[in-house]
Amino acid sequence: MNKPKGQTAPRQGKKPYNGQQPRYTNSGDDVKIGDRIVVTIKRIGINGEGVGYYKRKAVFIDGALPEEVVKANVTKVEPTYLSAKLADIEKKSPDRVKPPCPVYESCGGCQLQHMTYPAQLRAKEELVREAFNRYAKLADLPLRPILGMDDPWGYRNKAQLQAGWANEQIITGLYSPGSHRLVDISGCPIQQPAINDVIAKVKAILSRLHIQPYQERSRKGTVRTVAARVSRQTGNVQLTFITASDKLPEKERLITAIRAELPNVTTIAHNINKADTPLVFGEETRVLWGEERLDEELGGLRFSLSPRAFFQLNPEQTVKLYDAAKEAAALTGSELVVDAYCGTGTIGLWLAPLAKEVRGIEIIPEAVDDARRNAELSGADNAKFYVGRAEKLLPEWVKRGTRPDVIVVDPPRTGCDRELLSAIAAAKPARLVYVSCNPSTLAKDCQVLLQSGYRLEWIQPVDMFPQTAHVECCSLLVLKD
Repeated sequence: MNKPKGQTAPRQGKKPYNGQQPRYTNSGDDVKIGDRIVVTIKRIGINGEGVGYYKRKAVFIDGALPEEVVKANVTKVEPTYLSAKLADIEKKSPDRVKPPCPVYESCGGCQLQHMTYPAQLRAKEELVREAFNRYAKLADLPLRPILGMDDPWGYRNKAQLQAGWANEQIITGLYSPGSHRLVDISGCPIQQPAINDVIAKVKAILSRLHIQPYQERSRKGTVRTVAARVSRQTGNVQLTFITASDKLPEKERLITAIRAELPNVTTIAHNINKADTPLVFGEETRVLWGEERLDEELGGLRFSLSPRAFFQLNPEQTVKLYDAAKEAAALTGSELVVDAYCGTGTIGLWLAPLAKEVRGIEIIPEAVDDARRNAELSGADNAKFYVGRAEKLLPEWVKRGTRPDVIVVDPPRTGCDRELLSAIAAAKPARLVYVSCNPSTLAKDCQVLLQSGYRLEWIQPVDMFPQTAHVECCSLLVLKD
């Protein structure tokens, strides 16, 4: 997930875009690009930007914080909103801090490092309230306090970093928002230290062996992306090189060097992605050396992860999120649970020990294979996983007389398919557990479900990604009598 983020305020007196002194305006109707406006920031927006109002128009300003009074140069004018660039802070928020990351302003991976962590948590609760007020017309929301982290740093267990050149050196990082400029993120403070160590040594090895990063314009070079995932259980690392061609140059020397210098790397894999696509991985993956899969454990469950397998990036917070799902399901041992977007089966397997039967549905065959393998590893004999679309399989099961007691959904950011919402309403499970990574689509889908006979009991936000604007929620909806 790459999002826009805060920018540093230019020094006072810096000229705006047109090279002229700023034109101040008091009217929201005649504001123009380049005008300087004074705005009081009310809240944080979904991308981490400060949100205020100027003459009844919403104004979005990267880097501004709630309760701040700022001067900003207008960069975009639309009928209902303005975008502006922070120019000066007239009244500073007590929640403003210096970001610890040296490339925070240009990287784009984080959006809220300039904000104290308690303030981040308050802002994320407000994001959920705002979404439900806007899209579901629910002002009195049954919102629980957000579950944060004791230490909101060094939590990410996986990195997928683009490879490139800078100052005649290989770098790995992320593209700066709105550009194709690669920013090196060596030593990223939200990555687990083992990931940073592996990436740093891999860059040095690639440079020493003269293995070139792929360059899109010239179509020269090989390595597009370096991906590394660390197991919280074992400390082992799964390393994957994604290339633009079938061959990985100096393959044997590369393997030898990695084995000698990185003993915690237990898998070296090669994924091939020749396509001109924003997708990181291609369809073909070859394990060059080591274990086929990375072993991981979460709350007593065992998982075996292939290089392309999905697994939550913050294991500590995942336990809190899944425990909220377990509470919402309120299982007694007699229920049929349907996990409608099961992925690799994590939530379904979390619930399986307390259910009579779990059925997971997923459209991606490889993910279902992983889910079945994970069920076997965890001894979940009552969990079965099916390839297909939930909006098709669920009505078929109901038609055959199999009606779920609990349905769990954990959809992508776009929310549930409307056809699936209709299928859920027709199936009438007593409890619906909705896990969401997007408060806006969660609120929109809940509005549909509320109109279909459900009542919203509670929403539990969980801070899965500290220092970013993302917030996950687990919601319980109960069928009305």
